[in-house]
Amino acid sequence: MTVNPSQPTAPPSSGHDWTPRHLLALLAANVALALGAWLVRLSDTGPVAAGFWRLTLALPVIALLASRESSAQRRMGRGTLILVVAAGVFFALDLAAWHVGIVQTKLGNASLFGNSGSLIVMVWGLFTAHRAPRTAEIAAIAAALVGAGMLMGGSLEISHANLVGDLFCLLAGVFYAVYIIMLNAARERLGQYSLLAVSTAASVPVMLVIAVLLGETIMPHNWTPLIALAISSQLIGQGFLIYSLRHFPPLIIGLALMAQPALAATVGWLAFGETLGTLDVAGMVLLAFALVLARAGDKPAARN
Repeated sequence: MTVNPSQPTAPPSSGHDWTPRHLLALLAANVALALGAWLVRLSDTGPVAAGFWRLTLALPVIALLASRESSAQRRMGRGTLILVVAAGVFFALDLAAWHVGIVQTKLGNASLFGNSGSLIVMVWGLFTAHRAPRTAEIAAIAAALVGAGMLMGGSLEISHANLVGDLFCLLAGVFYAVYIIMLNAARERLGQYSLLAVSTAASVPVMLVIAVLLGETIMPHNWTPLIALAISSQLIGQGFLIYSLRHFPPLIIGLALMAQPALAATVGWLAFGETLGTLDVAGMVLLAFALVLARAGDKPAARN
């Protein structure tokens, strides 16, 4: 979910000068992000409260990294600051919806639907460009609709709760798309960590308010899953993605990010006995294909 979701996009590389070190960083980032849903389930707080701690524990490190960027990269005008703070609110809504969905559906489904923002951003781009979709874009939308229908049908066969979990994760994808669209202009001229620090700081109080309103347990007895979540999803996952994104073409980024649902599904099977039927596998393949096509046509936007 995916691209946490709160990673700004790195500038695209013209030469894609990647080395084995960059590839290792990209793969490590996806492994770390794929473990996020599992760690949310292991925490003894509520799911939204787990997201609150994920951001809160990681924020000091992100702020330290932001302080090392140049003053030009950290300078925000009033309008830009308002936009970034508003985007942080939408990221909080994204993370809250995704974490609620994680505990109600399969981990593989949660990862795929949480990444659906890529498709929404692609459709938004078509709308604002006032042009007809290309063949690849039509194929992406069709594959997404069919794949999502298969996955939701499989969830409904298990229980209505699983279907509700899918819908929450899909809602998270919508919020994430709004977050990316709002930051689209700001991320071109601001430092990556500066942008991330401000949006994360705006997300933290919103996450806390939502957790309190839902009546969740806020204070954990066992800090280990939450510390691991902050390190894996927010620091290692995002940090390695930011480091590696600029060195690869969008298609490679899309393919690498699609390893997350497969890893998450494997964790769900090993840790929670979540098996995948033929319909689930076919739906995952179609939706993964759609997300790869969507990412290939746009700048890479890392999730969860």
